Amino acid sequence: MPRINEHFLNLRAAYLFAEIRRRTQAFADAHAAARIIDLGVGDVTRPLPAAVVRAIHEAADDMARAETFKGYGPYVGYEWLRGEIAAQDFGPRGVALSPDEIFVSDGGKSDSANLQEIFASDAVVALMDPVYPVYADSNVVAGRSGPADASGRYAGMVYLPCVAENAFQPALPDRHVDLIYLCYPNNPTGAVATREALARWVHYARANDAIIFYDAAYEAYIVDEDVPHSIYEIEGAREVALESRSFSKNAGFTGMRLAYTVVPKQAVGRSADGRAHSLNALWARRVNMKSNGPPYVIQKAAAAVYTPEGAKQVRALIDFYMANARVIRDGLAAAGFTVYGGRNAPYIWFRTPAGVSSWEFFDRLLSELHIVGSPGAGFGPSGEGYFRLTAFGSREQTEEAIERIRARLRP
Repeated sequence: MPRINEHFLNLRAAYLFAEIRRRTQAFADAHAAARIIDLGVGDVTRPLPAAVVRAIHEAADDMARAETFKGYGPYVGYEWLRGEIAAQDFGPRGVALSPDEIFVSDGGKSDSANLQEIFASDAVVALMDPVYPVYADSNVVAGRSGPADASGRYAGMVYLPCVAENAFQPALPDRHVDLIYLCYPNNPTGAVATREALARWVHYARANDAIIFYDAAYEAYIVDEDVPHSIYEIEGAREVALESRSFSKNAGFTGMRLAYTVVPKQAVGRSADGRAHSLNALWARRVNMKSNGPPYVIQKAAAAVYTPEGAKQVRALIDFYMANARVIRDGLAAAGFTVYGGRNAPYIWFRTPAGVSSWEFFDRLLSELHIVGSPGAGFGPSGEGYFRLTAFGSREQTEEAIERIRARLRP
């Protein structure tokens, strides 16, 4: 029989959110009467914006008529959608992009996992810690890590701790790295990066021939005016940064699957013989090989987000979830917990009670209060001692969950 890719064996036993679902289901099966409130997995709960739903119906009608039927679309996404993205997501920020620098995909998770494929297998990876697990896992199976140690750290990766003691702002690497994963607003901590902080990262990448993978999936939640929404607001970033965004958490597309990644034409990598190669061209080749692009109907739905009506409705969704975030943040603080995030991001990050690990706190919250959250250790070793709740639940369930915590739980 054929040999397997043994790098998969280096992965930790279970993907974080799969393990959360497994434990939750096991508890639900054993306690049928329990009313479980899920504030763990960051899945949206509000219906799609009306403008988006109307666009879906219209696009479905297009598929029912010979004269408007669409088969295979452009692998990289329709130009009319990429044009709207360039004009409306980046233009107002003073960032000029051309449509052929934008690649539409079926989700931010896919892009986060796949971008590493265009780089060498011996590239050294730096990760914020804690951070979205897919960044680490995708590099593990690519052979860049080796097995994890007892703390959960992979020997071949460089960890950039983000904890309360450094205000969740990682220090620059103390050794050479090739690929740097940054996520702002951050999942899970809810922290944001100042313009000065991003400038330091861009300067580091330029000085050290590194590339930044910048995950801006939650940029629509930023309310502080001095916080950049895109890394391309920083001079020189087009040469060293690739930026990904998603329609999942702003427009409610978690079940629709649509995102995009920007790969500027100025960004380059080098082959073993020292020649420079366009990352835009490499990523386009990879997309052309492995993707047929998201469905026409879904891309038409995404285009509706950029209409005046759609933009207003998306803003209302974001405001709704951020009102939930305030309920959680204020309620946890009133209960005596040390709380972070929840201002520029839909995630609330807080310390577990002294001496209680994050997975122990998960089990306690589920078994005693019937509330599901996310243990900080699942996002990386520096997440131990912290816990994440999301603002994506209904208002009723969010308020009920916080009342349960205030009434029955103390740090």
